Amino acid sequence: MSADLSRAAERGDHGLVRFATFNAFLNRNTEGQLIADLRDPDDQMEAGNDADVQIKAVAEIIQRVRPDVLLLNEFDYDGNGEALALFQENYLGVSQNGQPAIHFDYTFNAPSNTGVPSGKDFDNDGSTTGPGDAYGFGFFPGQFGMALLSKYPIEDYRARTFRHFLWRDMPDALLPDDDTTPAPGDYYSADEQAVFRLSSKSHWDVPVSIRGRTVHVLAAHPTPPVFDGPEDRNGRRNHDEIRFWADYVGPYRGARYIRDDAGRRGGLGSYRPFVIMGDYNADPFDGDSFDGAINQLLQHPAVDAQITPASLGGFADAAAEGLANELHAGNPAFDTADFNPNNPGNLRVDYVLPSRRGLQPVCGGVFRPTENDESFYLVGAGFPVISSDHHLVWMDIRVRGGYFPFFR
Repeated sequence: MSADLSRAAERGDHGLVRFATFNAFLNRNTEGQLIADLRDPDDQMEAGNDADVQIKAVAEIIQRVRPDVLLLNEFDYDGNGEALALFQENYLGVSQNGQPAIHFDYTFNAPSNTGVPSGKDFDNDGSTTGPGDAYGFGFFPGQFGMALLSKYPIEDYRARTFRHFLWRDMPDALLPDDDTTPAPGDYYSADEQAVFRLSSKSHWDVPVSIRGRTVHVLAAHPTPPVFDGPEDRNGRRNHDEIRFWADYVGPYRGARYIRDDAGRRGGLGSYRPFVIMGDYNADPFDGDSFDGAINQLLQHPAVDAQITPASLGGFADAAAEGLANELHAGNPAFDTADFNPNNPGNLRVDYVLPSRRGLQPVCGGVFRPTENDESFYLVGAGFPVISSDHHLVWMDIRVRGGYFPFFR
């Protein structure tokens, strides 16, 4: 990994742009707590606050990898963007253990469905006010949100969000079924389906201007396909949240049903380069996701999945933990998340997937050092991990000029 990361200084000379996604576990149990944790690092350290240790570790990982475009998942949203500004000023903008500070001039932040009350009893527990009754699971609005940071200009005025899109409006949606009734797809009542949103957080299409070319960052964080029952409501939602991008990037005619939060219809179009990023909570071989969920993207004709980011630490960690990992079919070098070793074990759930049009992936990796690496303290051994239960995934991509053919 060190050799790969050392290429950061050469990226500008070779026209490469480093895209990265990181579920940074910067979510908190109460509204405003993340802002409080980020506000004064010195006071946090003097108080022996473990939160400061965790935030510093997250910041140091980012400083070591030095991405140009970075998506953060599980970063609590606040309407004023205060948490994101504090994270940049007090952590990314300050050297961590001798690493050079890093700053992103451009950011994009928008509301999340998590914790937003629906007024419906989605989880059938007799109440309409719990976290499972929100449009996306959460104890307060914006919990488990996301944020995009970029060294290149973000074309905010062209960004599209799809937070309000209804699940029932997706053709052939995998709506969960109540098997005690003869009607199909009726786990949620008609009244609930009339307000139930597809996206558990949000789906964003954020255009980034890179050397005169626009690259669309397609960001999302689908719900985990667990914490449900035989109806598999979360597994089915996860599948369709992933399917949304598969439809969005083509073929264009198949995306006519899509409508963004501003009321504009349609998908991305055939010749626009994109990078799909985020924690998609789906492994191509292992775990509990609905059959073929992530393969909707990995095998999509518009997506270039020829390079799979990997790490030596993935091998070592799976071998050391054993248990569920011993039963996995996937290559442990590709795993990006440390989950309970009893079940489901380590999985590949975080992705950076460039388009075939206009982009060329060159190399990539997962920040998951082995115990022989001097940066091992940032991830440690076993479960849970000091920084996050997910590892940062990065890919160096050449943004090509000229005409963008659908296939290379």
